[in-house]
Formats: sequence, C-alpha cells, structure tokens
Amino acid sequence: MPPNMAPAVKLVSPSSPAKLVEVEKSAPNEKLRSNSFILRSARSLSATQLACLALFFLVTVVGVLYRSTSPLIARDASAQPAAPWGGAVWEADVVRSATPHEPSGLVVLVTGAAGFVGSHVSLALRRRGDGVVGVDNFNSYYPVALKRARQARLHDKGVMVVEGDITNADLLAQLFRLARFTHVLHLAAQAGVRYAVQNPLAYVHSNVQGFVTLLEQCKASNPQPAIVYASSSSVYGLNTKVPFSEDDRTDKPASLYAATKKADEVLGHTYNHIYGLSVTALRFFTVYGPWGRPDMAYFSFTRNIVEGKPIRIFQGPKQEELARDFTYIDDVVRGCVAALDTAGPSTGGGGKKRRKAPFRVYNLGNTQPVKVGDFVGLLEKHLNMKAVRNYIQMPSTGDVLFTHANVTRAQRELGYEPAADLDSGLERFVRWYRSYYVQGGPNDKSLDGYVPY
Repeated sequence: MPPNMAPAVKLVSPSSPAKLVEVEKSAPNEKLRSNSFILRSARSLSATQLACLALFFLVTVVGVLYRSTSPLIARDASAQPAAPWGGAVWEADVVRSATPHEPSGLVVLVTGAAGFVGSHVSLALRRRGDGVVGVDNFNSYYPVALKRARQARLHDKGVMVVEGDITNADLLAQLFRLARFTHVLHLAAQAGVRYAVQNPLAYVHSNVQGFVTLLEQCKASNPQPAIVYASSSSVYGLNTKVPFSEDDRTDKPASLYAATKKADEVLGHTYNHIYGLSVTALRFFTVYGPWGRPDMAYFSFTRNIVEGKPIRIFQGPKQEELARDFTYIDDVVRGCVAALDTAGPSTGGGGKKRRKAPFRVYNLGNTQPVKVGDFVGLLEKHLNMKAVRNYIQMPSTGDVLFTHANVTRAQRELGYEPAADLDSGLERFVRWYRSYYVQGGPNDKSLDGYVPY
C-alpha cells in the first residue's frame, strides 16, 4: 500500500434505486377533527394573518415539490461528496496519485473511475507508469459495494479515487489546481436505457450537466488537456444500416440515455470548434467482462442461472431474436488507451482558441454480433447449468433489435484490433463471478434488493 494514502473504504451494502416509501394514511375521523379545527382557527384570524398563513403554505408547498424532484438527482448522482475533501493530506494524496513514474508519462483525470470501464482503464494506465486521479460519486444505481471493491483495487495500486460529483465545479477546480492534467478520460455517466423512464432528471444531471461542467473546467485551463470520453453505440438509435459506421446518421435516438449521449457529442464538437479543445468520442458496444455492471443482461443472466431463477430474453415484435456486438473489457481498455495516446493537443488556453484542434469519433466494438439466445448458451456452458428461459416482447422503452460495429476507422487510426472472442471472454467473466460472489469474496447478498434495469 502506498505511504500516506487513506486506507481502503469498508464495503457497504447498497440501497436500491427508485425505492418508494408508502406514507401512512390518516384515519377518517382524524381528518374530520383536523379539518374542523382548521376552519375554527381560520375564522379567528385577521385578513393579514390569513395572508401570512397563505404565503407560508405556498412556500412550504414549493419546497416540498422541489425536494420531491431533487432526490432523483441527489440520490442517483450525489452533488456533494459523502466525506469532506480538501486539506493538506488530501492535497498531497492527489499530487502523489497524479505523478507519473517518468516525466514523459501522461497525467490523466478519470471520471467514473470506480465504474466498470473506468476502474480497468485506470489500472492499465497506472501499470504503465502514468499519473492517474479518479473521481466517482458512488451513486446507488447498482450496489455501491462493488464500486468500493473496485476503489480498493485502485488504491492498492496507488490510484486515488476522489468521492465527489463532476457537476461540482469547485471540486474540479481544486483538482486542476493540484495536478497539471495532460488528458481527461471522461467515463462518468448515468447508465442504462430503461431506468431513464423513471429517472429522467438523473440522466440530464449526470450526462449533460456533468459533461458541460467538465468541459468548462477544461476550457478555462491553461494549458488545456485533451479530452477522450465515452459516447455509446446507442446514438445510432433507429438506424437500420449495418454495420454501424461513425459517419452514419445519429439523429433518431431510441432512448433518453441515447439522447443524452448524442447531446454530449454535439457539446463536444461545439467546445472543440469554439475553444480549441481536443475531443475524442468513443462509441462503446455492449462491454462485458470481470468487475462488470450488475445492471447488464449478461450479469443478471448469470446470477439467475446460478440461483435457478428464470431469465427474461427479449424478442422483437415479430419474435425476432435480439443480437448484440458484445465487446470484451480488455479490448475496450486498449481502445481507450490508444485514444489517449493518439489524441492531438488542445489548441486553446484560458478559454481562447488559437487554431483548429482535433475532433474524432470512433466505434469500439467486436464486429461480430451474437444472438442473445446463443449468448445464453455460452453462459450455460461455462456455468455448467441450464437456464430457465422466458421469452418476452421487448418493451418500447429504448432497446433496439441489434448492434453491429464497423471499426475500420479505429483500426486504421488507433491500431485497434478486438482480440477476445465471446467464448473465452465469458469464461473469464464466469470465473471472476464465482470468485467474487461465491468463493471468498462478498457473497451474493450484496445484490439483494437490487432491481436491474
């Protein structure tokens, strides 16, 4: 463990997202007594007192309405860190984590560093000697215990993950004051397609407001860092041309999540054009692997098969099988690192553009779509268990029938070559799943109360 760094945070049980609390109803007689008291009291009040009472009531109602919507943001993307940041020790830890082994190494701010892709890329960068500082808000969209475990892995390798939200401009300013970031790898986002139906504001807060806050900080920096960020294959939306290419139309999103990712691409281009920020968008295609996200289908399929529970497999309106371009995490990590290494410099400083800066978009996929039913068959093989399959029609909440990546541009410009086949990738995932949830790691109760979206 690196000296003077804070100890790993104790794993905690998560709260389930979008949990509803039922308010106890008053008995009818209680309501009548209460109403009678209010009427008698109102008759005894002057006009001025009644006006003041009405104003107080109005302010109270507005406050309640505000609080009734803001928890969607506060709970799912907490605007303030749970523990205070700042102080001499904290600043020293940030500086130490940001220091590369060699002067020529990158200094990278990774947002969403306790997430699936973020934790893997942070480790890869640190292993080769780059300076890495992470930021994550540890929201409860899926079990926080898994994020804490990823954080502990990073801590053991000398990577500090600051608990805070990317919409907090003061926190970002502090980090940029302490470290001269050469690059920003922006992976923080509110993920999921169907979850957006119930929590739309969480997506706007994290995916749009968060990105703009980060872009503003990068714009104001001198020198400006190069920005590489996670877009998504979901931006292709209702596109029917396959395989999906970077120049295809992306103006028909099929979900709110896709719309926010499309908004990010438009925002990135705008800041590139006006302020000279070097911007690279990476469109990920269904990433899977060890330390993955429990809300993803392959993860919930595995859990249900192990527990002998049925799994739901979506079909199209004509009973078509869904297909996905499943991409192994190691391939995505290599793509992210290559994008960082090849990112041209930003050309502005202090909010002023000097000349044109690079703006790039790449697909990172496997290029070989697999039907979900065949995918489940491979899971059955590696678990040595049969799944109880329930086929249901795909809900009209944003899913698409297929994804298929054309990675020619990434191959040509990044040297990206997806190497992992689905069979071997799922074998590694199943091995990790068993070791983490069954054989000595946190047991499967860390997923209790979690409803996948």
